[in-house]
Amino acid sequence: MKKSKALGALLAGAALFACSAFAQQYPARPVRMIVPFAPGGPTDVIARFIAQKLTEAWGQQVVVDNRAGAGGNIGMGLAANAAPDGYTILVVSSSFVVNPGLYSKIPYDPYKSFIPISNAAASPNVFVAHPSVPAKSLQDVIALARADPKKYSIATAGVGTTPDLSAELFRMTTKAELVRVPFGGAGPAVASVVGNQVQLGCVAMPPATPHIQGGRLRGLAVTSAKRTTALPDVPTMAEAGFKGQEADTLQGVLVPAGTPKAVVMEISKQILRMMAQPDMKDRVVGLGFDIVASTPEQFAAQIKQEVPKWEKVVKSAGIKVE
Repeated sequence: MKKSKALGALLAGAALFACSAFAQQYPARPVRMIVPFAPGGPTDVIARFIAQKLTEAWGQQVVVDNRAGAGGNIGMGLAANAAPDGYTILVVSSSFVVNPGLYSKIPYDPYKSFIPISNAAASPNVFVAHPSVPAKSLQDVIALARADPKKYSIATAGVGTTPDLSAELFRMTTKAELVRVPFGGAGPAVASVVGNQVQLGCVAMPPATPHIQGGRLRGLAVTSAKRTTALPDVPTMAEAGFKGQEADTLQGVLVPAGTPKAVVMEISKQILRMMAQPDMKDRVVGLGFDIVASTPEQFAAQIKQEVPKWEKVVKSAGIKVE
């Protein structure tokens, strides 16, 4: 019995030593950061901020790898099947918690395939219009849609993303006959409205904010509970006459399940540190995000809460993707 206990203590000590040694050496080579969306969208913007800070902290290059498609499923599936050695990091949007209820089959389990690191930041969505559209408010949009059904289209970041669900909820509650046009990310969706290929859009704020500020897009309403500092002149959905339509887009960091705890804690430490830095705060808030910087435990709890929440919204809206 004594020998068994001694052996157990020895093995535990060896494991602790190995874990500590691994943490001291990590990372010993470049790290891949998978973003499951096209370049230019909010998740890509945040990921590149984080990658730059991690590169500076570690002295090893953190390379952003955009793998767009299937509402984020392609990139998330790729990350789920990556080696759990600390050299693959995944940065996701709210599609991570929406897709389990949206798709009949997905290439990951939101509870088992990953270890949550942090919800780094979150942003509301914003309804926008090309300046040529004769609408100064969402009420004007409804009037236009009723006067000429299906003439106006609304771009979103992809089927089942929170901007897409926000657009669908708006259509359902107002009976406005707008044609939803889902893109492969917020970047392409914003570009389509700026280029006037699609007249309206509902997208996450970061890629739209500079265009609204520059007059290339008109902000109609934000889906936050209160007005944002980045767009103080744009009303909330409630102020625009549509209560109960608040929604935001999370920006989460995860690693494949089985990644060493020491690596999880190292990445978590760096995320919390960088999100508290004044320059990072200025960049993130300036794009329309709120700093969250949750712990692994807090982010895991959020995932458990949001997966069933969005499943109910998707079911209510009757949206399903095979």
